[in-house]
Amino acid sequence: MKVSISISDYVPTEVLGFQDELLKNIQTKFNIIASMRDQCIHLKGEEANIKKAAKAVKKVLRDLDTERKDEHQRISKAEEKDPSCVTTPKRLVKAKSTGQAGYLKAIDDYDIVISIGPAGTGKTYLGVAKAVSYLMSKRVERIILTRPAVEAGESLGFLPGALEEKVDPYLRPLYDALHDFLPYDRVKKYLTMKTIEVAPLAFMRGRTLNDSFIILDEAQNTTSIQMKMFLTRMGWRSKVVITGDITQVDLPSNIYSGLIEIQHILKDIQPIRFVYLDERDVARHNLVQKIIKAYEAKDTT
Repeated sequence: MKVSISISDYVPTEVLGFQDELLKNIQTKFNIIASMRDQCIHLKGEEANIKKAAKAVKKVLRDLDTERKDEHQRISKAEEKDPSCVTTPKRLVKAKSTGQAGYLKAIDDYDIVISIGPAGTGKTYLGVAKAVSYLMSKRVERIILTRPAVEAGESLGFLPGALEEKVDPYLRPLYDALHDFLPYDRVKKYLTMKTIEVAPLAFMRGRTLNDSFIILDEAQNTTSIQMKMFLTRMGWRSKVVITGDITQVDLPSNIYSGLIEIQHILKDIQPIRFVYLDERDVARHNLVQKIIKAYEAKDTT
C-alpha cells in the first residue's frame, strides 16, 4: 500500500546537501519519491519503504542538530580562551599583529566598530570571519554585507549587463571572503534563505536590521548622506562594522567621503570604537608593507 508522510515542521535546507543530494540518495535507496516543500521533507511510496526512509531522515536531522550544537560550543570555547582567534567552519583565523588583535577585541566589546587602514591589513577579512563566527554561535541571526556599488569613477548605468551583473564585480570580494570561512554548499543555502545577504549599499535604504552582523566595506566611497543612511539602519541586538581606506577615495573631488566625515562627527560617542590599522598590520606579501610606506612617503613630500 502506498502512503505519503511529511517530516518535521522545519527542516534546514542545508541538510539536503549540494544539489539536494540527501533527497536523491533517499529515493534511490528506498525506492520512494522524496521532495522538499515549505521546510518539510515529503515522502511517498510503499508503506514499508516509507517507514525505513523516515527513520533514516530523522537520524540525519538528529545528527545535524548534534553537529550544530558541538560547533557552537567549540567556537565559543575557543574564542573565550584566545580572543585574538576566530573559529569558523572551514578554518581558524588568528590575528597576525597587535592592531588586528585589538580590532577583533573591539568587535566583541562595541556595537559599532570603524576600522580604517590600508589594503591588506585584514579589515574586511577579519570582519567577515567574525561575522561568520557570530552566526555559527547564534549570537546573531543573519549577516548583512554591503558595499557602495560605484567605485573608481565608474557609473553602473554605463556598464554592460543587467543590474545583478553590474554590481557583482563590486561585491565579489565579499563573496570570496565568505567562501574562505564556509563550505560552498552552506554559503549557497544561506544566501538562498537570506541568512546571509550581500547587496549594494543602496539596497539598505528604508530597512531596520535587528539581530544582525552588518559590515559596510569600502566605506571611503560613501557620501555623507549614504553613511548617515547606513548608520541609522542599525537595529536591536546588532553589530556594525565599517571598514575603509581613507587614502583610496574614488569619489569625485567635490564630494566629501562619509568615512572621513564620521571621524569628526562620531569621535565623542563613547560606545563607538575607531580602530586604525597601518603597514605593521599588513598580512599580505612583505613587499606590500614596503609599497604602502613608499606611497605614504610620497604623500608627505
